[in-house]
Amino acid sequence: MKKHYLAMTSITYAMKAYDFLRRRGIRCEVVRTPKNLGSGCGYSIAFPDEPERVIALLDGAGIPHK
Repeated sequence: MKKHYLAMTSITYAMKAYDFLRRRGIRCEVVRTPKNLGSGCGYSIAFPDEPERVIALLDGAGIPHK
């Protein structure tokens, strides 16, 4: 299964994104940001679903990400 990663701006927003996405039935987890993704708070959300959908949901909820 391919995973997509979305770097978050803080661990607080990573946890909020996790809770928000899980309540919508999207499987995800909070992980350390892979080194090849660049800087940020050091945490990302990893998920198997379509990245466009996840980004749109987080944007709509006002949850910032990189």
